[in-house]
Parts: sequence; C-alpha cells; structure tokens
Amino acid sequence: MSKRPVKTATKRNKRPQRRIKFNRVPIRVLIPNIITLLSLVSGLTAVRLGFDGRFELAVAAVILATVMDALDGQVARLLKGTSKFGAELDSLADFVNFGVVPGILVYLWSLHVLNNLGWITILAFALCMSMRLARFNVTLEDPDRPAWAVGYFSGIPAPAGAGLLLLPMYLSFLGLFDGPEAAKIIVFYVPVVIVMLVSPIPTFSSKLIGNYVPRGMVLPGMVMVVLFAAVLASYPWFVMTILALAYIASIPFSIKRYNELMKQHRQTRVAEDSPKKT
Repeated sequence: MSKRPVKTATKRNKRPQRRIKFNRVPIRVLIPNIITLLSLVSGLTAVRLGFDGRFELAVAAVILATVMDALDGQVARLLKGTSKFGAELDSLADFVNFGVVPGILVYLWSLHVLNNLGWITILAFALCMSMRLARFNVTLEDPDRPAWAVGYFSGIPAPAGAGLLLLPMYLSFLGLFDGPEAAKIIVFYVPVVIVMLVSPIPTFSSKLIGNYVPRGMVLPGMVMVVLFAAVLASYPWFVMTILALAYIASIPFSIKRYNELMKQHRQTRVAEDSPKKT
C-alpha cells in the first residue's frame, strides 16, 4: 500500500497590516493659522492684564491682536494657504478678541461700578458681535452679491467695533477722565457701538485698497508706514483716538458712495432686463 503524503501545516496567510497614512500639510497653510493662534494668545493675555489692573498694556495687547488678525488673511492669500479650517479658526479668534476681550476690559475698567447693569451691557455687546460675525460669514456665500459690494461691510466690522468700544479707554489714558466716574456715560455709549455693529449701514472695507500699489507710490508708501508705526509707538493713545474718530467720520461718506453704486447697479439691471421682456 502506498503511503499518503503527510500534509504539512501551512502558515496562515497573514493580511498585511494597513499603515495609517497622514496627509502632509504644506507649511504655507500652517503659517496663517499660527498667526491666528498668536492673535488669540494676545487677546486672552489682555484679559489677564486687565485683571491685574494694567489696562494700558491690556489695550495694547488687543491692538496687537487686531494687527495680527489683519495679517493672517493677507498672508494666507499671498501664500495661497487659505483653507476651511483656517476660516473657521479665524472666525472663532475674531469673536474672542473683538467680542469678548474688549467687553471684559471695559467692564473691569469702568462698568463694574454699575453691577448688573454694566454686566448686561457687556453681554449685549458680546452677543451682538457674535451675530455680526455670523452675518459676515453668510454674506460671503451670497451668490447674488454684486462684485463691487465686496468693498463694503454691512455694519462696522468686528475689529472696528472693538476699537470703538475701547475709545473711552483711549481718552482716559490721555488723562481726560476716569473710568469709574464716567461709567454712567459709557453705559449709554456702548449701545451706540452695538447698533453700528448689527445695523445694515454700509462701511468701507480694506479690500477697496487692493493688493497692489502703484510703482510710484512704493517708496513713499514704505516711508509713510514706518513713520506711522513710529508715531503710534510714541503717542499710542492719541493716534488711536484720531483713528477711531476718523473712522466714525468716514461712515457718512461710505453710505453716500454705497447708495450711488447701488443706484447704478439697479439701473444696469433694469437696462439688461428690458430687452428680455420685449
């Protein structure tokens, strides 16, 4: 009898383990997000400085956060590093830096003497700032928005709202009045800023300037920026007061210009639709 071949034990086929692959993220995408996080750190540090009573340094930290907020978007566009994550992070940082931090500083500096009334006023500012930012995000996705409307905001933007809220503090640092003594006036000033935030009044946007500078203005522009930085460092509260008042003075001009462009846009639409009807 022939012997059957003995079957040797075969090794089980082991499935190769799948390695978790992490997609690489370009550094150019990370840089704008790092700037946004630094602005958030600066804004939150302002709260601690406010609790310590160092209000001038606290307001300076908010100004620094504003500068970095303006830079992160520009850097993202220049480096082609825009992303959905960066947009959401920027919106969150804007709410903290411009909706929460300035209100807390004004409350600690002045409105705390009014107890509940002062706190409710600051809560209203923070809530309206959140709605202002939400409206801005929705406006960006509006397909029917005309191209020229990109140069205008609906209501004052978040950084401008924070700057105007801190205007009484600038004046106080100049020695014009004391915060707690002016609380009964400031509590009526804050709602004015709130109304400008949530109102539909058109205001100028920095996008009107564009991303390019005429060749003949390169050197003068660089000198002006450096001189402005030097003046700001030497007389910060005087410069910030002038900027805040100049921004308020520009609002009527932005309304007038916006209405002119809107009138032209409507006339163009009517002229384009009239041949279709005939």
